[in-house]
Amino acid sequence: MKYDVYAGVKIKSDFSTFEFMSEGHNGKIPKRIQFTETPWPNIYNLAFGDIKENGDLDDLTISNNGDRNKILATILKVVEDYTVKFPERFVFFSGSTEHRTRLYRMAIGLHFEELSSKFEIYVDIKGERDFIPFQKALNIRAFLIKRKIY
Repeated sequence: MKYDVYAGVKIKSDFSTFEFMSEGHNGKIPKRIQFTETPWPNIYNLAFGDIKENGDLDDLTISNNGDRNKILATILKVVEDYTVKFPERFVFFSGSTEHRTRLYRMAIGLHFEELSSKFEIYVDIKGERDFIPFQKALNIRAFLIKRKIY
């Protein structure tokens, strides 16, 4: 992706949590990217959202801060760093809404050539965790990616 990324991302020592500050026309908004273990071996869920005042992650708020591409590029950079540290792990994610999942599909489709040089990219289209290789025109419910190891 040829977009700027946020600098100064704070990383928890175990690489489970990454935090940064979105800066845009609505001010500064704290963001968190979190990786958590799933019941499936070597599959980790990626959660992303605003950090609420009580410290919880809110993945439903629409910040509308005017920095969507910079945020998406920052998430990609975090996934790259995470999968360098843990190349055997798969990263699972979906949008908290259908609209967000569609946004992720469009971003991946737009940058597929670059992304597929680094990652294996799979999608779930039925909601049954039955993953197939990414294709642009599919109605996607979730994504599963893994760093390519050469």
